[in-house]
Amino acid sequence: MSTAATQVRSDVKNIDLADQGKKRIEWANQSMKVLQIIRKDFIKNAPLKGMRISACLHVTTETANLAITLRDGGADVVLCASNPLSTQDDVASSLVRDYGISVFAIKGEDNDTYYNHILAALDHKPHITMDDGADLVTIALTKRQDAVAEMIAGTEETTTGVIRLRAMAKDGVLKYPIVAVNDAETKHMFDNRYGTGQSTLDGVIRCTNMLLAGAKFVIAGYGWCGKGLAFRAKGMGADVIVTEIDPTRAIEAVMDGHRVMSMHEAAKIGDVFVTVTGNKNVLHKDHFEAMKDGAIVANSGHFNVEIDIPALEKMASSRRATREFVEEYVMKDGRKIYLLGEGRLINLAAAEGHPASVMDMSFANQALSVEYLVKNHKSLENKVYPVPQELDRKVARLKLESMGVKIDRLTPEQEEYLASWSEGT
Repeated sequence: MSTAATQVRSDVKNIDLADQGKKRIEWANQSMKVLQIIRKDFIKNAPLKGMRISACLHVTTETANLAITLRDGGADVVLCASNPLSTQDDVASSLVRDYGISVFAIKGEDNDTYYNHILAALDHKPHITMDDGADLVTIALTKRQDAVAEMIAGTEETTTGVIRLRAMAKDGVLKYPIVAVNDAETKHMFDNRYGTGQSTLDGVIRCTNMLLAGAKFVIAGYGWCGKGLAFRAKGMGADVIVTEIDPTRAIEAVMDGHRVMSMHEAAKIGDVFVTVTGNKNVLHKDHFEAMKDGAIVANSGHFNVEIDIPALEKMASSRRATREFVEEYVMKDGRKIYLLGEGRLINLAAAEGHPASVMDMSFANQALSVEYLVKNHKSLENKVYPVPQELDRKVARLKLESMGVKIDRLTPEQEEYLASWSEGT
């Protein structure tokens, strides 16, 4: 709904939720020390003045602080959801009422509303796009090419989105440069590993209230997200089983102390299954047929295609909701399989997503990357770029400083030694 009281173009669930949302935004801000430093610099220098930014991100307390930082850098920001179940409605309302930022996001919105909200964000005719899964860019290139003319650059937050964008660049359809924030070391090594690891378990436990100790916990994919999830689950006493297609990652999982096997083997013994691959139909009909009664399946990859939900629906003789975000599918032989969070990102569908302290680094990369693109977009080609190393290291340095941690520096003698091929002979 649009709110006449704020005169901000928006569509949120209930503007009266704003009081609670504002408190939660402020709470998250306390743990986002690096973004606070960047915000102060943005307020002083306004590096984004005159820029229109459309961001398709998870509408959470952490994202709210990023949007406020961009606004304080001089940008005109519009925010829409990158997942129908990830929006925190009180946060969306507060951004509209208290910060004057246009938001188009409602938790639980249907697919039509979801895509209409993306179109509303593109109506902003952005200069910069910020994506979490590349839906904004994809819709712009396929359905709203009128908006592309104004776009000069963009950023992408996720592994899934980066894969899609690189495919676009390879096919020659990407129309402007994108910085892959996901690939920054201070993003994927921390956000993906520690953030996804903790928040995914949080979502599974909130849904089920199950005891993880002793449970056979199957994780599909051993990238940074899978590694983080495996270590968190193991730390809570689960018997962790990893499935992989990459032999190097599979060896790594073995050496990290986990059992590794094919999904066909794991399907027979697993109690909980979580997909974090970025691919489709990772859990499919053959696996459902092998699962034991009471198996729980969830996804923490970006899109809800990792679990073949249509196949599960066809196989079931009945289905019903048993708890919030838990749907019971009864197979024709009487077995029950439980799907969590409609197969969407369980850490955001059923929980609150990553802790603010880890998103601090990810969103610091976002803010600095946008500033970099505004300054340098004219010299960049229409392809996917990494976050400049100096920005990545700046985020790491600022994070350490905010934690009160000091590290060593090379002496001039050590620098000379490392730079010379003749030293040490």
